[in-house]
Amino acid sequence: MYRILIAEDDVDILEILKIYLENEKYEVILCEDGVSALTQIKNNKIDMAILDIMMPKMNGYELTKKIREISNMPILFLSAKNQDSEKILGLKIGADDYLTKPFNPLEVVARVNSNLRRYHQLGDINTELQIMEKGIYKVGDLVLNANTYELHKDGKNIPMTPAEYKILELLMNAPGRVFTKAQVYEHINGETYLNDDSTLMVHICNLRDKLEETSKNPKYIKTIRGIGYKIEKTNKLEE
Repeated sequence: MYRILIAEDDVDILEILKIYLENEKYEVILCEDGVSALTQIKNNKIDMAILDIMMPKMNGYELTKKIREISNMPILFLSAKNQDSEKILGLKIGADDYLTKPFNPLEVVARVNSNLRRYHQLGDINTELQIMEKGIYKVGDLVLNANTYELHKDGKNIPMTPAEYKILELLMNAPGRVFTKAQVYEHINGETYLNDDSTLMVHICNLRDKLEETSKNPKYIKTIRGIGYKIEKTNKLEE
């Protein structure tokens, strides 16, 4: 049974999400502030966190930074802050997903299912048999090992979130091929979320920040305007 932590200072939201998630057979831990949430995460095995941004004692942004120091578990922000800038900030500091209030509890459940499926497909050692034995992809000085879920650039390990890994795995498996946004969404989530271009854009930007010398003139991940993305073939990178 997967264990979900919800950190939210609105008791009504805590209770309704607890009902819906327990109906899906999840174990749910409820916290009304960021400090108690961090204590629970340090002392228990938590599979995913759902965080409000504006909370007492420690806000969701600060809590996410603390979580990322010790875990790469999926993090979903659930916030009344609906500006794109807030969403982009949340994703940049380490969240995997973002929903705005008011929300449909069924959509929260769908996002939880999707994020957990993606995370455990990557992180559970029991799924390694699903990966090709020779699952090592090389593009330029990037080496992605699909058996260990690690990326190295010039021999240096580059940390990635599960979503970033899935994007890079898709692109590096077929250098030069253009993937539509819908195809990338499907590879990340197993399903397509419409009207969510900003989330994908932030994941791509985060990858470029980690891989590129300058994100304004990317060497690896190219945007094909109006279509999607590709990663350049090795021979182009070495010219």
